Amino acid sequence: MVGSGALLRQCPLLLPQNREGTAYEGFVTAQGRDFHIRVLLPMDLQLKNARIECSWHLKKILHGYRHILKQRLQSCPDLASFMVELKTILEIALKNTQDLHIPRPPEYYSCLVRDLEILGWDKVAYVDTGLTTIKLKAEDSCGRQHLITLKLNAKYPTEPPDCLVDFPVQFAISWMPQNSLTDIYDQFLAALESLKEFWDAMDEIDGKTWVLEPENPTRSATTRRIAIVVNPLRIKLNNNMHLWDPEIGLLQNLKDLLEIDFPSRAVLEKSDFAKDCGICYAYRLDGTTPDQVCDDPRCGQPFHQACLYEWLQGLPSSRQSFHVIFGECPYCNKPLTLKSSTKKL
Repeated sequence: MVGSGALLRQCPLLLPQNREGTAYEGFVTAQGRDFHIRVLLPMDLQLKNARIECSWHLKKILHGYRHILKQRLQSCPDLASFMVELKTILEIALKNTQDLHIPRPPEYYSCLVRDLEILGWDKVAYVDTGLTTIKLKAEDSCGRQHLITLKLNAKYPTEPPDCLVDFPVQFAISWMPQNSLTDIYDQFLAALESLKEFWDAMDEIDGKTWVLEPENPTRSATTRRIAIVVNPLRIKLNNNMHLWDPEIGLLQNLKDLLEIDFPSRAVLEKSDFAKDCGICYAYRLDGTTPDQVCDDPRCGQPFHQACLYEWLQGLPSSRQSFHVIFGECPYCNKPLTLKSSTKKL
C-alpha cells in the first residue's frame, strides 16, 4: 500500500479493505463532522482512474466542486495527497454552504431595497428570491448591452458584494462601508467607457471579416482567428516601415500593413473556401476547420488535418518520411503530401 503511513495520519478513519490496497472505506472529517466515503483504485493504483463513492449528503455538498475534484485526481501523486486536497475542498464547500444559510438581519433587506430604489428598478435585470444575487444592466455610449452580477453576503453594506462581469480585464471595485449599489454602478459605467475602443475594434473585426474562432465571442474574448485572402499580384516587398495611425482603427491599420483585404463571412461562404472536409463531411472538427488541400489544383478538395492523417495512415500505399506522409487524395487519387504535426493528432 503506497503512502499508507501518510494516509493514516491525514485520514485515520479511512481504512484499507483488501491486501492489494485497491479499496478504502471509512470517513473523512471536516469542521468536526464525519462523512462516509469509499475509494476504489484500479490494480495499477493509478489515481486518475479511481472511483469515489460517498453518501448522498457529501455528494450534495461537493456537487459544485466536481470538476475541481477531477482535476485533483489527475494531478495528485497518491491517495494521501488527494485526501488532503479533498479535505481542503470540503472545508471550503462547507463554509460556503453555511454562508448561504446565514440569516440576514432586517437591516440587510431594508438597506438593499433602499439602494435598489435609489439606483432605479429600470437598471435591475434580475433579483433572486432570497435577495442575495442581483444582476444590473447597463448600456455603453455605443449602445452595447452589458450585465454585472452582484453576490451579496450577510454583512452588506459593511462588506462589498462579489462582482462578476464579462470584461477582458479584471474589474475591481473601490468600496467603503458608506457606499451603495449606485457607487458600484457608477464604477461599472466608467469601466465600460474605458473599454470602448477595445470593443469598437473587436466589433469592427466581427462585422467586417469572417471570424473562424471563437464562433460566438464574448465581450471578454481578446483573440480572433480570421480568414484572409491574399492576392499575389498585390504583395510587394519594400523597406518602408508602416506607421500605425490611431485615427483609422485597428482593421484599417492591418489592411494597410499587410496590403490585403479582409473579406466578410458572407463573401467567403459563397466561395470554395468554406467547403466541408472531404472525409468527415463536416466543416468544424474539434474546433478546427479544413486547412489541408489536395495538391492538384484541379481538385483542390479541403480536409481536416486529423481526418487526412488517419486516411493516409490506413492506405497500404502510403509511406512516411520523418513528419511528411506521401499518399493519394481520397477524391482524385493524385499524389498528395501531408506534413504531420509532432504531437499526436
